[in-house]
Amino acid sequence: MALFSNDTKTKNTKKAATRAKQPVHPKDDGRLANVLVAPWLSEKALIASGSGVYVFQIPADATKLEVAAAIEKFYEVTPRKVNVTHLPAKTVTLRTRRGVGTKARRHKAYVYLAKGDTIAF
Repeated sequence: MALFSNDTKTKNTKKAATRAKQPVHPKDDGRLANVLVAPWLSEKALIASGSGVYVFQIPADATKLEVAAAIEKFYEVTPRKVNVTHLPAKTVTLRTRRGVGTKARRHKAYVYLAKGDTIAF
């Protein structure tokens, strides 16, 4: 009976099995309905939409694959690229006795479409 074996073949396969990521299933309707919270309507976002870049507010735990799958499902266009940014919370001054407050943190996704594809809000 060997307490310490030199059998590295079984050890490596166990590690590889635990490291493998499970891909997001693109037909997960329950999750995809909540991925795109709202379009991001700012001056910069509206100017970028003219060149095929659309900005959406997303939940904190949404991934690029989920955003791409939601765009395909609800807007019926295939995104060329998706970038996700996380905007930190900010302290802001208030005109009250308290003096300071915080602006909530936000998360947004930039969705790049191919030429000729558009999204109507």
